[in-house]
Amino acid sequence: MKAMILAAGRGERMRPLTDLLPKPLLAVGGKPLIVHHIEKLKAAGVTELVINHAWLGHKLV
Repeated sequence: MKAMILAAGRGERMRPLTDLLPKPLLAVGGKPLIVHHIEKLKAAGVTELVINHAWLGHKLV
């Protein structure tokens, strides 16, 4: 199964936390938010994942 995570927003409502760090990398429960999503997708049987990124996207790679 394939999935796509939309992670291209600027995270304006999370400012100033997102001024230097994209929202998907903000820590929640000791790990980045995007890791929570990836783990849930993997548990659901996703085998291919695409992440749409823009704002500070180079930090996601």
